[in-house]
Amino acid sequence: MSSKTSSIFDSDVNFCPQCGAILPTLGNKGGLACQVCRHEVDIEIMEELEVKYVVEFNSRSEYIEEQQLKSAQSKSDGPIVERRCPKCGNDTMSYASLQLRSADEGQTIFYTCTKCQFKETENS
Repeated sequence: MSSKTSSIFDSDVNFCPQCGAILPTLGNKGGLACQVCRHEVDIEIMEELEVKYVVEFNSRSEYIEEQQLKSAQSKSDGPIVERRCPKCGNDTMSYASLQLRSADEGQTIFYTCTKCQFKETENS
């Protein structure tokens, strides 16, 4: 197909006017053709195209908090939940559940404090 055919889509210049597929990036030389329908696109439509982006970095304090949480999770026995430790008052505990009693009764949940490693159980 040539670039002289009429456009089916009223689209952004980053998309093929024939099939709507995302166009590949423009190389150093040569033309621009859709990889789906092989429609040749006039590269002059890209002349005014300007790409802007912003890179946002995490703050150091967010990184430290994330590392502390990962460290706590690696020391824990399972997923982390918000539950206050009765021994040290920490707000997070890990848990694991097992079916220790008969099948018609609830499971037993084992909680472990992520700070002091205090353990407690709960029968549900």
